[in-house]
Amino acid sequence: MTSTPGFPRISSRISGITESATLAVDAKAKALQAAGRPVIGFGAGEPDFPTPDYIVEAAIAACREPKNHRYTPAGGLPELKEAIAAKTLRDSGYQCSAAQVVVTNGGKQAVYSTFATLLDPGDEVLLPAPYWTTYPEAIRLAGGLPVEIVADETQDYLVTVEQLEAARTSRSKVLLFCSPSNPTGAVYPPEQVRAIGQWAAEHGLWVVTDEIYEHLVYGGARFSSIPVEVPEIADRCVVVNGVAKTYAMTGWRVGWLIGPADVAKAATNLQSHATSNVANVSQRAALAAVTGDLSAVATMREAFDRRRQMMVRMLSEIPGVNCPEPFGAFYCYPSVAGVLGKEIRGQRPASSAELAGLILTEAEVAVVPGEAFGTPGYLRLSYALGDDDLVEGVSRIAKLLGEATA
Repeated sequence: MTSTPGFPRISSRISGITESATLAVDAKAKALQAAGRPVIGFGAGEPDFPTPDYIVEAAIAACREPKNHRYTPAGGLPELKEAIAAKTLRDSGYQCSAAQVVVTNGGKQAVYSTFATLLDPGDEVLLPAPYWTTYPEAIRLAGGLPVEIVADETQDYLVTVEQLEAARTSRSKVLLFCSPSNPTGAVYPPEQVRAIGQWAAEHGLWVVTDEIYEHLVYGGARFSSIPVEVPEIADRCVVVNGVAKTYAMTGWRVGWLIGPADVAKAATNLQSHATSNVANVSQRAALAAVTGDLSAVATMREAFDRRRQMMVRMLSEIPGVNCPEPFGAFYCYPSVAGVLGKEIRGQRPASSAELAGLILTEAEVAVVPGEAFGTPGYLRLSYALGDDDLVEGVSRIAKLLGEATA
């Protein structure tokens, strides 16, 4: 196949996008498993629990209703939008109306639609790193420029107002804020959330806040929503959320954004051309999820907390690995700087990407290297998998890295 003379086959906008590293690692692990290899995957951010029965039953009932076989409003089922507004008030204390809600095909579409709605070419987005791998790609797709601000383990992966101010320019329009964090599990304390929100308000910045892990916090950590802590930012704030992590519904593909009415209307217009409405059966399932109680969530959180402590303990015992304790989400993000450059089974991995490749081939364990999250020298491991697999997988890593020699 050839290109039209003078034109590339693939647009520069799309050819510049890299594949989602987390999904790529997960796909490779599953392919190896399908081939009979005993690979254990720590790559995907996906609860290992089934979707709660009452949600599944709501979807089954919805399948039998002919009205769910048709189009619905592009921005979401009216009753689901009302329920999301009520759930948001219940869970975070943020009061919004149904008119501010846009139901999207998962949290990823909410992220992209938000940036597409807010950004013009050349607008800068302040992006704390380590960051979720999709953020910079969505920003670039929308014409924006991600400006990375790194917070490492010495500051608990939490950026400071001083760092943000040092990165701010006349082109800065948006701050991306994620707490609890993917990939680090860091949770900003309320006083730091307030300080960052007040700084953003003072400088007229928009804040896009990803709250998808709001219910997955542990120990003494507490989730706090930036428009609740700093009400004056609400008119320049977009909240991104969804049912995927809280209710073990990653495959149902229901997320949402909550923003000022004009932003919600513009994002709805975009969605009307991009995807029309989210699948109605999935929306009915999400309606059951957000209107139900949180008992199933509490059960999952208890298991995640146990696994979190187990993984941190095991990783911390590996020479050359530094694993700060995460207080949210379901990830550990250890530094492996102390292992890089050492000889392991005839190889000397010089980067976390090379180390992740070695771990996959030699230990048959899939992890995501820090390069995917903007900070080389780290690995992300999800503890959203069964206890036995967790222990076996980390034990394999420990055995392999224990062979490292200078």
